Amino acid sequence: MIHKTQDSFWGGIVKALGLVFGDIGTSPIYTLTVVFTLTKPTHANVYGILCLVFWTMTILVTAEYAWLAMSLGKKGQGGEIVLREIIIKLFKQGRVLAFAGFLSFLGVSLLLGDGVITPAISILSAVEGLLLIPGLEATRQGILVAIAALIAFTLFFFQSRGTDKMAGVFGPVMILYFGSLLVSGLVSISGTPGIVAAINPMYAIDFFRENGIAGYFVLSEVILCSTGGEALYADMGHLGKKPIIRAWYFVFAALYLNYLGQGAFLLKHPDAKNILFGMIQEQSSLLYIPFLLLTIMATIIASQSIISGVFSIVYQGITTRLMPLFKVDYTSKHIQSQIYIGVVNWTLMCAVIFVMFFFQRSVNLAAAYGMAVTGSMTITALMMIMVFSKTTKKWKVPIVAVIAVIDLIYFTSTFPKFVHGAYWSIALASVPFITIQVWTKGQRQLYRALRPLDLETFMLSYEQIYGKSKNIPGTALFFLKALDVIPPYIVHCMIRSNIIYERNILISIVRTDEPFGNIARHKKDVGSGLEYFQISAGYMEVLDIEKQLKEHGIQEKVIFYGIEDIETKNPVWKLFALMKKLTPNFVQFNKLPATKLQGVMTRVEM
Repeated sequence: MIHKTQDSFWGGIVKALGLVFGDIGTSPIYTLTVVFTLTKPTHANVYGILCLVFWTMTILVTAEYAWLAMSLGKKGQGGEIVLREIIIKLFKQGRVLAFAGFLSFLGVSLLLGDGVITPAISILSAVEGLLLIPGLEATRQGILVAIAALIAFTLFFFQSRGTDKMAGVFGPVMILYFGSLLVSGLVSISGTPGIVAAINPMYAIDFFRENGIAGYFVLSEVILCSTGGEALYADMGHLGKKPIIRAWYFVFAALYLNYLGQGAFLLKHPDAKNILFGMIQEQSSLLYIPFLLLTIMATIIASQSIISGVFSIVYQGITTRLMPLFKVDYTSKHIQSQIYIGVVNWTLMCAVIFVMFFFQRSVNLAAAYGMAVTGSMTITALMMIMVFSKTTKKWKVPIVAVIAVIDLIYFTSTFPKFVHGAYWSIALASVPFITIQVWTKGQRQLYRALRPLDLETFMLSYEQIYGKSKNIPGTALFFLKALDVIPPYIVHCMIRSNIIYERNILISIVRTDEPFGNIARHKKDVGSGLEYFQISAGYMEVLDIEKQLKEHGIQEKVIFYGIEDIETKNPVWKLFALMKKLTPNFVQFNKLPATKLQGVMTRVEM
């Protein structure tokens, strides 16, 4: 599997700009506009907010993700599932491990919920820039929402075709976009150079002193400047650590200088409704429409990276047995990490378009935004404390603890937003969270209910039947979790129905806690005509089981697999049974040849 290619210094930075920084890069379109709908744009307030923006990006993105989180990875992979795998290795068992598992499930769910709101607010806020074009000022909001929804539909419609060919365009477009932010920010700053002093933390302290509790709640809008910061860590596996960190320093400079420029513009035009677009319109009305088109392209790229990120998270969830086996298609012949999951794509599209029409305006959508992001940041910090406390870098624990407290302050500042729409981020996150909880607990309960047979007991009956020499010519494959326990369907086939071939191969797929790696072991002397074939693969690895079998000289005649018919009165297990029916089974997920498949049903009471 090709999961990483070595890029040149600049090539890596360009790719990182296109694949990682779309979300945080589109934040200047709406962040200050949203903040100053709640706060009067006085001199003190503008300086105070700009100071908070600088230190929020410095502490919560640069320190938490670029420096600390990105130092924790497995074979270059990052994200909360990776943190969970690291914690499993460090703690082995106990309450801390259970707590870490719960946190990772919650963090993943919040990120998936955030994957709905981010494309909606990014695309909608960019489309609202049409209102500043002469002659379009009176455009109804419903038309703008319809345009944004059409862009979103088009984006999701083309997902199944893959982004491999388009990925090369993303980087250059984002360079142009960030370059535009940088230049427009510098032009605006040149008229008010004193605005640069806003990085002085005293302005933030004065802001809180003057605004009190209202200033604290403003943090729930300031955090919008850092949304997408978690992508630095989550997307680490696509490009590697160094290109992302190098690109971040350029992105940080472009974003913050643009925020300073917006602040300078706001001091002169305190009545401005859409600050970024108003600033560009004032600087050059000729370049306004090209800039607007560029921002719409940037929001599409940002949304694309979020959709790809959601696919990656769900795929990790599938291979680590946290989620059902959704049908996965591979959209690139060159990069197998580029995947498409149809059910996730269309569900996400419906949710994105729904929230666009529900909230109507990007300012309203901002009320739903922030709670999931700050919750995810807090969870990442707590999990990092667990990891660093068990390593030689214990000196990092107090640093991460301070960041966790700051995360928590931002998280609690979003609580008043709950009644204004933030409940949507929790409602959206609850769908994957409930799915993970029901699926993981259901799998354990199903395993206990099936009552598998131990290998020793199975072998006694197997050898007797095989010794009668009435075996079917050819090779049969049987799938199981591990050789030490034999599932009921194999017992039903071989022992009760006497379906034994001349060559019977028990196949086990083991997902390791490493992202990549693929090792096959073939044990030929398990018993008379009985063999064991084990594939140990990383949880991000894409498997071609048929190919691996052929490489070891195995040409099967038939493939047997188990199907569970679940009988239950428990509503939770009924939901689990429904998930099992609606999602592909193991052999469908791994695309084994349909003509050779034989399903064996087992009635189970849960």
